[in-house]
Amino acid sequence: MHARSKGVTRWLPGLASFKGYQRQWFSRDMTAGLSVAAIALPVGIAYASLAGVPPVVGIYSAIFPLLAYALFGSSRQLMTGPDAATCIMVAASLAPLANGNSDQYLAMMVVLTLMTGALFMLAGIGRMGFIANFLSQPVLTGYLNGIALIIIVGQLPKFFGYQSAGGGIGEQLPEFFIQVTNADPVTTILAVSLLILLLMVRRFVPLVPSAMVVVVVGIVAVMGLQLEQRGVAVLGEIPGGLPSAHWAIFDIEIYRELFRDAAGLVLISFTSGVLTAKSFASRNRYQIAPNQELIAFGACNLASGLAQGFPVTGADSRTAVNNAMGGKTQLVGIVAAIAMLLILFFATGPLASVPIAGLAAVIMVSAVGLFDLDSLRVLYRMSSKEFAVSVITTLGVLILGVLDGVLVAVVLSLVWLLSVGAKPKDSVLGQKEGVKGYHDINDFPGAVTCPGLLLYRFDSNLLFFNADYFCERVRYLIAKAKQPVHWVVVDASPVNIIDGTALLKYRELREQLASEGIVLAHAQAKRNLRRHFHSNWFVEAKEKYSAYEFDTIQQAVAAFQAQQEAHSVTDNTD
Repeated sequence: MHARSKGVTRWLPGLASFKGYQRQWFSRDMTAGLSVAAIALPVGIAYASLAGVPPVVGIYSAIFPLLAYALFGSSRQLMTGPDAATCIMVAASLAPLANGNSDQYLAMMVVLTLMTGALFMLAGIGRMGFIANFLSQPVLTGYLNGIALIIIVGQLPKFFGYQSAGGGIGEQLPEFFIQVTNADPVTTILAVSLLILLLMVRRFVPLVPSAMVVVVVGIVAVMGLQLEQRGVAVLGEIPGGLPSAHWAIFDIEIYRELFRDAAGLVLISFTSGVLTAKSFASRNRYQIAPNQELIAFGACNLASGLAQGFPVTGADSRTAVNNAMGGKTQLVGIVAAIAMLLILFFATGPLASVPIAGLAAVIMVSAVGLFDLDSLRVLYRMSSKEFAVSVITTLGVLILGVLDGVLVAVVLSLVWLLSVGAKPKDSVLGQKEGVKGYHDINDFPGAVTCPGLLLYRFDSNLLFFNADYFCERVRYLIAKAKQPVHWVVVDASPVNIIDGTALLKYRELREQLASEGIVLAHAQAKRNLRRHFHSNWFVEAKEKYSAYEFDTIQQAVAAFQAQQEAHSVTDNTD
């Protein structure tokens, strides 16, 4: 029975926190839950417009994932729900496929959400939590900066109340400068007033949910001043109660497109979501389980999809509210979900008067929060290459679009990884008097090498994309040596992985050097290098070349010196 309970809590870590729940936590969890609901509801409504769906879909997406994460998540602070970058990706994915058909758009959105959830689940079961580290910081910063600019520009027509022809940022930005003269004055005054209010609440009373304040004040202004009759756009009627299911069957090509987009969503949303979870776990002195987070995000997206919602991830603003209010457990998410459900059932009437301009102000401020100017400054001062990678990623998102921007981010990450690994640092090793061991002669001026012996260290794994460089460097150093080289001993201690291509290249180099009278040996090779090869084959290969494999560099040097002495004796005898 104990083993079964342990297995359940392993897959549902939220249950473990509930089993050990302390009574004194309840008041904080209740307060935090209500505070999270106060910001999650208006944000869910606002982000629904980013995703291109009715406001009620944003409410569904804000509620049901919280219940799933409360059971499956490993973070005690993380709140899940709509995310600006994710919503923009959803709209970029579905708009070209739906061709203006709103019913088909909603049906494809559900499929996309369920696919995203399934991929998250499979990745978690496959223990692929390491993908959280796949996108480098410059790439992630550049991507989110591009998303932030797209969101801000996209909200300008709603903020100023003019008609927009849509399109990408390249069309919308010039359009703004043309159409701003046609801006609706009442909408603009309301939007600017609500924006100022939002910023003041965030600045002076940060514990108060600023988005909810803006929504409430916006509703009061619309109803009290009859702004809808003056041309101010409002949300309109929001259906209450639970969602009704809508399903559709599509061509296989549509499913292929949605699968590709779901993979991109998983990569971006998990990377940003798990960073939020890690950050707040670190502040509260505990650790999360990345693989469990994949499963939890999968459960959240499956819950959202079944509730006819859109893809979700970790929500930094709502998590920050939870942490600031002292939330202790996943009960916070359950309280927030129940509070929003009650509003959905009994109080959707006033939401019909929420001004679109007010929601645009909320979205724009959230988008500014995505833009990370501080990281750009650090990158600029730290490394011109990484700064360039970040800027190129931003330009890729702006010029090519959101989804192709994901591809740009992935390609740049791969290029960066390969460029670092293809030509790693290497060293010629020598000895310095008074210093134990063998060290890089460039780091230890005065270090001396053994005549006729080249001690070489390759500070990287040896793989297909750098094996030729390894061989080139060995040959270059042999040619550069002041005295003829008889032995080359490779310090293999930095090598954690070697693949078949690199191993064959290494053997080819050994045979070529042998034909020139030069021995190629290695020392300090890790025993786990054989794990990628069939054991019988590896044993046979090891036996064939065992004479040139040494446990330490000292043993290899001693073997070289012994051979040289033997040759010297032979020469003298002759």
